[in-house]
Amino acid sequence: MAGKVTTGKYLAFALLLFMGLLAGGAVRHESITIDEIAHTGAGVSYWQKLDMRLNEEHPPLSKLIAGLPLAIKGAHADYSHVSWVFSGSKLFNQYLGEWVFGHWFLMRWNNPQSTIWWARVPMLLLTLVLGSVLYAFGSRLGGTTWGGLLCLACYATTPAFLAFGPLVITDIAIALFWVLTIWQLPNMWRSPSRRTVILFGLTFAGALLSKFSSGLLFLVFPAAALSMRIRPLPEQPGEKLARRRWRRSAWWNILKGTLWAGFFVYLVYFIFSWNQSTDTFSVIPHFPASPLLRRLLMPPWIYLRGLAGFAFSAISRPTYILGHSYPHGVWFYFPVIFMLKSQLSFLLLLLLAIGAAVFRKRKGDRVAESSGASPGMDPYWRCIWVSLVVYVVACMLNRLDISIRHFSIAIALVILLLAPLPRMLQGMWNSHPRIARAGTWVTIALVMTSLASVVRAYPYFIPYINSLGMGRPGYLLVNDSNLDWDQAFPQVEDFARQHSVRQVLLSRYGYSEPYAYIPQARDWDCQNPAASDGGQWAFVSPNNLVDAGNCLWLMNYEHQPLGGGSMYAVHLPQAIPAAGQPGGPPLPADVHFFGGGMVPFDPRPIFLACIRDPAQLAPTMQRFAKMGEEQRKKH
Repeated sequence: MAGKVTTGKYLAFALLLFMGLLAGGAVRHESITIDEIAHTGAGVSYWQKLDMRLNEEHPPLSKLIAGLPLAIKGAHADYSHVSWVFSGSKLFNQYLGEWVFGHWFLMRWNNPQSTIWWARVPMLLLTLVLGSVLYAFGSRLGGTTWGGLLCLACYATTPAFLAFGPLVITDIAIALFWVLTIWQLPNMWRSPSRRTVILFGLTFAGALLSKFSSGLLFLVFPAAALSMRIRPLPEQPGEKLARRRWRRSAWWNILKGTLWAGFFVYLVYFIFSWNQSTDTFSVIPHFPASPLLRRLLMPPWIYLRGLAGFAFSAISRPTYILGHSYPHGVWFYFPVIFMLKSQLSFLLLLLLAIGAAVFRKRKGDRVAESSGASPGMDPYWRCIWVSLVVYVVACMLNRLDISIRHFSIAIALVILLLAPLPRMLQGMWNSHPRIARAGTWVTIALVMTSLASVVRAYPYFIPYINSLGMGRPGYLLVNDSNLDWDQAFPQVEDFARQHSVRQVLLSRYGYSEPYAYIPQARDWDCQNPAASDGGQWAFVSPNNLVDAGNCLWLMNYEHQPLGGGSMYAVHLPQAIPAAGQPGGPPLPADVHFFGGGMVPFDPRPIFLACIRDPAQLAPTMQRFAKMGEEQRKKH
């Protein structure tokens, strides 16, 4: 037994090393992605200034983790810069100023390549920690090391985790702490010690500090309790009064754990907002004790203000899936994106696990809710299932559908549900040896296929689409960070150098300056090319071809995908046809921007103007305020 455990640990280490090399190697080939601009600069400022004025719309944990090595290394930030001063002067200014400050921090004040690498290293380590957690929990859930190894193998070969794990964003952190919180939840029914309750509070605080969508856990707790009423677990007391006490004790423990979580969240916000001005706290008038009162109330004020900003941004946004644009999120977005951007071998493993569970149930071999989970794991299995259902339903009802990375929690939970498969197959060896043998070899073959396929996809994991795409180009299926997030600038520069392109006509998806990666870049509007552009190479984001622009006309000419389809190099004809003509750009009436034309203007030039000239921040914010006032009057 000890030998099997040791072998399992060695294999787990090998899988984590495999994942680290793939994910770490991939981001070494990538430029700074869009959200990393705001997150990285904000994270460093939290450490250096103890001021959380930037990027309030996301909790600070991921940014603090990424910013720590940069703060230790002494990364330079100019806190007299207009973007920093502007962001702290009024409540909504930071939503614009954070992008300017982040860009100048990464692109002007420090070396962009080395700076973003040091910010990504702790995020890569966090990704590997999540893999270790899935291995440990999978081993316990499946009752065998092979269950944990199956979970880890699936996790280490999931393109979404390889693509987004090392980036300075919030999605891996929330997946990690969601899983940790859910795993601690059953302990609240088991007369836990004070240490266990505090541990639950600590993991819950980690989730609350990772992403505001962690608030869905407040729905998971009652949903798990309700499920135990509808379908009692074997360990629940049979006597009515004892069962009532058991439930009340659990709710009391959850309440205490939540209070501990609130304390930890308060402490983090209190420390890292210590130097932040309380002037925005205008609801408390000035009197002798008001400075102290404001300082004590700043943490919940900042958290609730960020939560309100998150809620406002999540109300609605145009989305794009399977070649169609929609004015807001659609219920089938995440199921479709999950099917397209998961390895086909992983999807087949899920079908195999479902088939094995159904087969066992039909044969009357019921173990742990027909899941095959090991004895004593029923509450954990139940809480994982309930939290998965709550999260998936919330995603399907949500009107903000952007990227597969927002489905990271669900993918991690689904991976955990594969843990009982080896044990189920092992349990069939005596009664159905042929089926067990076939299932075992199919499982091994699918895992090996996943390992080989992900090596073949390296290093372009962001635009990965499996064979269910039927060979259609990605821009006719998905958009945004599912394809291009400004990460393929190095591939553009490599192509330009190999083809002696002196001037790079660049139609990118984001709005940061690309000159750190492509010195000869020039902004290019693929919907309105100049006659003098004829005969040159143009480089266009696939997102601009259909969804964020109307530039599909470019695909009539010689073109090559770069970065796995994250960018396209297009050789323009010597004479570009007139607008509206066959093979030519669109007529002015057919020009559109984000959401297939559902966003009435292109915000990218506005942000780019502020980045290049930060003095434009104040006038731009005034124009935004005027536009908002006009919209309010209109409605």
